[in-house]
Formats: sequence, C-alpha cells, structure tokens
Amino acid sequence: MPTARKKQVSLSDTKYYHCISRCVRRAFLCGEDSFTGRSYEHRRDWVEEKLLTLAKVFCIEVCGYAVMSNHTHIVLYVDDKKAERLSDKAIVIRWHKLFKGNWLTQKFINGNELSESEHSMLAADITEFRLRLASISWFMRVLNEDIARRANKEDGCTGRFWEGRFKSQALLDTAALAACMAYVDLNPVRAKMAETPETSDYTSIKKRIECARQGKQPKSLRRFAGNPRANMPSGLPFDLTYYIQLVELTGRCMRADKRGYISDSQPLLARLQIEPDNWLKLTSQFTKVFHGAVGRKQAMTDYCEHLNKKRRVNLTQCERLLG
Repeated sequence: MPTARKKQVSLSDTKYYHCISRCVRRAFLCGEDSFTGRSYEHRRDWVEEKLLTLAKVFCIEVCGYAVMSNHTHIVLYVDDKKAERLSDKAIVIRWHKLFKGNWLTQKFINGNELSESEHSMLAADITEFRLRLASISWFMRVLNEDIARRANKEDGCTGRFWEGRFKSQALLDTAALAACMAYVDLNPVRAKMAETPETSDYTSIKKRIECARQGKQPKSLRRFAGNPRANMPSGLPFDLTYYIQLVELTGRCMRADKRGYISDSQPLLARLQIEPDNWLKLTSQFTKVFHGAVGRKQAMTDYCEHLNKKRRVNLTQCERLLG
C-alpha cells in the first residue's frame, strides 16, 4: 500500500522534495510515438509553461525540472514561511488565479461588507487556502490535472492520463539535494535526447546556462545563493558556477563518445564530501538506488523520528553513496 503523503513530508526536516509524474497510457506525454509516427513535442511547452506559472502563484519554488517523453522530474522548495507572512487578501488573490473561489471570497475581494458569521467562514477558507498554497500535493495536482485535460482533449479520449499518484522523495541535506538536482538536469543527456546540458530543451539547467551567459539567474527558478555563510540570503546553498561546471563534466562522463573526468578536487564535491565514483552513480541511478527520503544518517534519523517511521529504509545506500 502506498505511503500517505503526509507521512512523507516533514517541513521541519527539509523543504526540498523531488517529485516524479509518469503517464499511465502507452501514448507519450511528449516526444514522438514510433508506433503511430505522431509527434507530441509541443506538449513540453505545456508542462514547462504551466510549471513555471504555478511557481509564481504557490508559495513553492522550482529548483530543477526535466520534461521527458513519458514522465516529468521536478525538484521543489516549499516556502511555508512565505505562506504564513502573506496577508489574507494576498492569499485569496493567489487562490483566485487557480480557481474561481466561492461567493464569499468574491465578496471579500470586491470590498463588500461582511457580517460576523461571514467573517468567520471566510477565515476558515483562508486558513485552508494558506495551507494549500504551501502544499506539494496541491501544486502537483493543479499541474497534472491541467496537462491531463489538455492531452485528453487533443487525443479525443477520456480517462487517466497520469499514474494515480506522483512519487515524492524528501531531500534531507545538501548532498542529497545536489545529487538529485544533477540527476534531474542530466536526464535528457542520459536518455540520449541531448548531447550536452545546454542543448537539453525543457530543463532547468538549460534555462540557468542561458541566463548565466548574460550574468543573470532566471527569475522563474529558485536562485543559487552560494556556499553557506553568515547572513546567507534565501536560495540554493551552492555556487552556481561550480554547479554548472560539475553538471557539464558529469554529462561528459555519461556519454561514451565524450571525454570526461570527475576529480575529487571539484569544489562542490569537495564541500559535499562525495566520492567521484559515488557522484556518477548518484547522478545516473538516483531513483533506482533510493526509494524514499534521501540524506545522511543523522538527517535520516531525525526525519524518521518526526514522522514516526520505525525503519530508515534508505540508510544503507545513503551511508554507502553519501558517506
């Protein structure tokens, strides 16, 4: 039986989660169907556009993503503190960008006077909206439902488009986060859909590289804030340049026709204390070697205790590959 989502998410332990959605039908999400010869490439635009649009509405940031032929990989950061800071009006405005709301929320936004009982009912609604805007379950639900409706309409059919549930993995420390992000960014290279990270369409790494060439970071993605330090701004705890260089080198090692070498002196690997051989395995087989939360021993122990889990399922693999 699948584990309940609330038993997989512990924001006190980590705000980073890796989510995977896979098509249930034989027909592709994207790509070209070799059986019928029909191309579904345009659907990649649907996924990327909707994903980045939702990140502006939800209190959830996109750290990384890759849109593949029959599945998507997304790394999310849940900013629940932002959801708590937003005013009631801001919460309702954001919710109305997703749904129509009800007569009471419409009355509130229009500035009409509310009775005491209406204020009470509205407060309950806003509390629920606030929780949902910081929920990966609601984020993935809104994303996947929209894509499923559009795909079903285009295919002239009804029924499930996605598997019943998306899979999620808690990324408990910086080593797990870095390895997972690189795994996601290198998906098209590993699948031989692209030769290099900068040519892998519909991925976060391509978007980051394009902006980096202009000395910028994409506003639609969570920023790289650099190595941990005092008074560190909110963002990914890595140096962007080191991350891009490491992903490029890793991508070369994955292709037989490219020369590549990962050194243990790479700045990011040295800080994370991950062996080069383990890094290559992590970035090529992340979802195969880990089924559930990922992190080093203490992070895994704390996470399991907070969710009342009796077993630390991935502990042996985490100790072997992450150290």
